[in-house]
Amino acid sequence: MAGMAAVGSMAADMAARKDRLARLKARVPKPHEASFFFYDAHFQSEAVKILPGEYFVFNEDVLIMTTLGSCIAVCLWDRQAKIGGMNHFMLPDNGGGASDSGRYGSFAMELLINEMLKMGASRMTLEAKVFGGGAVISGMSSINVGERNTQFVMEYLKTERIPVVSKDVLEIYPRKVCFFPKSGKAMVKRLAPSNPEAIVAQERAAAQKAAVPATTGGSIDLF
Repeated sequence: MAGMAAVGSMAADMAARKDRLARLKARVPKPHEASFFFYDAHFQSEAVKILPGEYFVFNEDVLIMTTLGSCIAVCLWDRQAKIGGMNHFMLPDNGGGASDSGRYGSFAMELLINEMLKMGASRMTLEAKVFGGGAVISGMSSINVGERNTQFVMEYLKTERIPVVSKDVLEIYPRKVCFFPKSGKAMVKRLAPSNPEAIVAQERAAAQKAAVPATTGGSIDLF
């Protein structure tokens, strides 16, 4: 009987996961909101992948993930409301011009914070974890995209008085970042510096734009 009960519980759990994934896929995304949902077998969780220029905010423990080179991802978490979100931007700004693209840090941060507040978060209880800014392609160090991105986001969060409780930035590594928005748990995996094609494409796109003169909480787990 115990075995039958366990099988029944497993079936119910699988059905619930399928239902939640179907609900996520049926969402009508807001502008710049991530919409690539899938089931992640490693974490056994429904997941959403953040592409450059996108964000996602949620109050359930779905997995939010992205892959970074010189780009930055900020994971914001409200430790009281248990709401979290992540963005992914490529450059600090649009060369001094206004931009409503999530590929630029100023807009990406504003977008993420505003969506957190709309869902019920408070600025007073927000904290941040910051990832990325790696110099992952040799020969592009003179442009310093990763350093510029990192400097921008750290100054932005300081100005907004959002404490950075942990970070994994700079150096030469691409990174895979995973974040659970309800618990605030973030994990980062440093990838081999042999540059997957998708990251190389992102880096070259960022470099081309950068070549234009431009005016629980605190821990991170490696997995």
